Amino acid sequence: MRKLMTLIFMLFLLFAITACGGSTDSAGGGAGQSPKATAEQSADTGSAEGSIAVLLPDSASSARWEADDRRFFEQAFDAAGVEYTIVNAEGDARMQQTQAEQAITNGAKVLLLVNLDSGSGAAIIAQAREAGVKVIDYDRLTIEGPGADIYVSFDNVSVGRLMGETLQPVIDDLPVDNPRVILLNGSPTDNNATLFAEGYKSIAEPKFEAGEWTKVDEQAVPDWDNQQALVIYEQMLTAAGGEVDATFAANDGLAGSVISALKGQGLGPIPLSGQDATVGGIQNILAGDQTMTVYKPIKLEAEAAAEAAIALLKGEDVSSLTGDTINNGQNDLPFMKLTPIAVTKDNIAETVIADGFRTWEEICIGDFAQYCPEDRQ
Repeated sequence: MRKLMTLIFMLFLLFAITACGGSTDSAGGGAGQSPKATAEQSADTGSAEGSIAVLLPDSASSARWEADDRRFFEQAFDAAGVEYTIVNAEGDARMQQTQAEQAITNGAKVLLLVNLDSGSGAAIIAQAREAGVKVIDYDRLTIEGPGADIYVSFDNVSVGRLMGETLQPVIDDLPVDNPRVILLNGSPTDNNATLFAEGYKSIAEPKFEAGEWTKVDEQAVPDWDNQQALVIYEQMLTAAGGEVDATFAANDGLAGSVISALKGQGLGPIPLSGQDATVGGIQNILAGDQTMTVYKPIKLEAEAAAEAAIALLKGEDVSSLTGDTINNGQNDLPFMKLTPIAVTKDNIAETVIADGFRTWEEICIGDFAQYCPEDRQ
């Protein structure tokens, strides 16, 4: 009986060891893949090797980077089954360079970069070039150095022009003979801010030159910092004795600072632009404190950039993805150019809501619920 029991125990032990060995082999078969990338998904990426690193700029200048771009990149890369990382430099250019270095060290073959300024962006691109890593300029063009492999963004002059075209008739209809206007521009280190201003100035400057409008003041906001914007606008408002009839603010965050400054001095709403179609921007439009925002379908932008990143990862020529080019100061780069859309109270439902970019549930909360349509779906 003892011999029989010993034999049964040995057979049981042998079976357990064999089973454990089979489990280890199975786990090892997936080594090197992203936890979110299945074998079936990875087959769709062809000969892609390495990973993609997304370098976001901050979470303070606009809510879009963490609320929108991150989730759309995650969706696109998960669907493609590629390895990726997404990091945020939180406004620190040195940190972004460190993040780029770490990504390259960890095997990234493509950097998808939203630069904090063109100088640090050019340094990251140079570092990537040395390591044989491809770079996509996402949303912001790096205008120093030879440039990235491709640029994915909106027509940013058109973004600003939409602000001007939407506000112009509203300003012209004001019950004043000569409307007094402030220009509150974005960060002087962000090339996009220059392009936005070029766009709305193409509408505003002829009005100033014709004497139909008066330019009260124009200032840029360092680093798109909303708190600095509040201080700057308060100072301009005080210097003007509160006599300001309209303001071109370069994004929804800056527009929010304008609204706070006006309310702080007991002044009512004025024609006011913005962009990014943030939740706060849409809420301010519904409340009547902001006239418009610019909706840049970020899902389409992120998907276009993801397509370019995967093509670069596979060693493909990305110039075939677009017929447009843009000059960064040294070279013509392939430019995947998307079209922005002006949003006012009248077309919120048909644009950002219809696209699923925003929902009534996230907009119609607290005090803002009273401004929302009763028949919202």
